[in-house]
Amino acid sequence: MTTMKLSPWRAAIASFVGTTVEFYDFLIYGTAAALVFPKLFFPEAEPSVGVLLSFATFGVGFVARPLGGIVFGHFGDRVGRKRMLVYSLLLMGGSTVAMGLLPSYAQIGVAAPILLTVLRLLQGFAVGGEWGGATLMAVEHAPASRKGFFGAFPQMGAPAGTALATLAFFTVAQLPDAQFLSWGWRIPFLASAVLIIIGLVIRLSLAESPDFAAVRERAATVRIPVAEAFRKHWRQILLVAGAYLSQGVFAYICVAYLVSYGTTVAGIGRTEALFGVFVAGVVAVLTYPLFGALSDRVGRKPVFFGGVVAMGAAVFPTFALINTGNAALFLAALVLVFGLAMAPAAGVTGSLFSLVFDADVRYSAVSVGYTLSQVLGSAFAPTIAVALYSATETSDSIAAYLIAVSVISAISVAFLPGPWRIRRASPD
Repeated sequence: MTTMKLSPWRAAIASFVGTTVEFYDFLIYGTAAALVFPKLFFPEAEPSVGVLLSFATFGVGFVARPLGGIVFGHFGDRVGRKRMLVYSLLLMGGSTVAMGLLPSYAQIGVAAPILLTVLRLLQGFAVGGEWGGATLMAVEHAPASRKGFFGAFPQMGAPAGTALATLAFFTVAQLPDAQFLSWGWRIPFLASAVLIIIGLVIRLSLAESPDFAAVRERAATVRIPVAEAFRKHWRQILLVAGAYLSQGVFAYICVAYLVSYGTTVAGIGRTEALFGVFVAGVVAVLTYPLFGALSDRVGRKPVFFGGVVAMGAAVFPTFALINTGNAALFLAALVLVFGLAMAPAAGVTGSLFSLVFDADVRYSAVSVGYTLSQVLGSAFAPTIAVALYSATETSDSIAAYLIAVSVISAISVAFLPGPWRIRRASPD
C-alpha cells in the first residue's frame, strides 16, 4: 500500500484512540458522580441533595469547554492541529490522575469539593480543544469520497471511552462497599496514566493535517481565528450548536443520569446498571462507522436528521423498559437509545460539522459550535433530569425534556448549509 492510502487510516485510528482516552477520563467522573462523590465529597447534604451537588460539579466541567475550544482552536488554526492534540491529552490526563489522588471531605473538609471542582474545570478545558482537533485530523486526512466514514472514528471514541470507563467501575464495583468507597473508586482514575502514554505515542507519530499544511503554505493563517470564524460563519456556528444539542443531552443522560436512576428509582443493581452502559457503548462503537459510511452514499444531512428523529422516538420506549426494574430490559433500553438511536447522528457529526467551515478557521469554528452546545445542553442535563424527577416523581417529565431538545436539533440541521444529497465524485 502507498503512504497516501495508509494516511487516512492512521489519522482516523489515532483520532479514535485519543478521543477514547479523553472521553474515558471525562466520563469516569460521570460514573463517580453517580456512585461515589455524593458520599465522599458532599456527605453533610441530604442524599438527594448530595446527588444534585455531585452532578452539578459534573456540569461545571462543561462550562470550561468553550474557553478550551477558543484557546485550542486559536492555536490549532495558527500553528497546527497535531500539537494541540498532544497538549489536550496531557492536560486531561494530569487532571484525571490528580482526581484519583484527591483526599475526601472527611480528610480535608471543604477543600476537597473545591479541588474536585477545579480539576473538573481543567478536564473540561482540555476536552474543549480535543474533539475539534481530533475530528479535523480524521476528516482532513480522508479522501473526499470517504470523509463520512473516517470522520466517524473520533466520534467512536466517545462510546468507546464510555465503555472503558464503565468497565473500569464495573470491575471495582465488585468490591465491598467499604473498600470501594475508600480506595476502589480511585483505580479507574489512576489507570488513566497508562492510557495517556499510549495515546501520546500514537499522536506524536502523526503528520500534520494536509488542509492546514495547505493553509500554511499559502501564508493564509488568520491572526485571530475565532473572531474571523464568527465574522464569516456565525449562523453556521449557532446551527451546529443547535444540531448537536440532542446528541449531547442524550449521551450524558445515558452515561451519567440513567445509572443513578436505574439504581435508585428502578431498583436495578449497581453492577447490572454499569454493565448495561458498557454493552450499549460497545454497540455504539460498531454502529457509528456504518452510518458514517452510509452518509458518503446518501448524504450527511438526511442521515443526521434521521438519527435525531430516532432519538426522539426512542425516549418513551426506553423509560418503559427501564421502569420495569428488570436488568435485562435496562440493558435493552440503553442499547436502543445509546447504541442504535443515537448512531446515525453521531456517526455523521464529525464530517457534517467540520465541512461547513473554511479550513483557515475550521478548528475554532467547529470547536466553539460544539462546546457551546455542550454548555447549553450536555452540561447540566443530568442535573435537570434529577430536578425534573424530584419535582414530578415521574419519568414522563424527563422524556418530554428529551423530546424537546430533539425538536430543536431537527430544526437546526434542516437549516444547516449544505446539500441533502452527496454529489457523486470519482474516488480519490
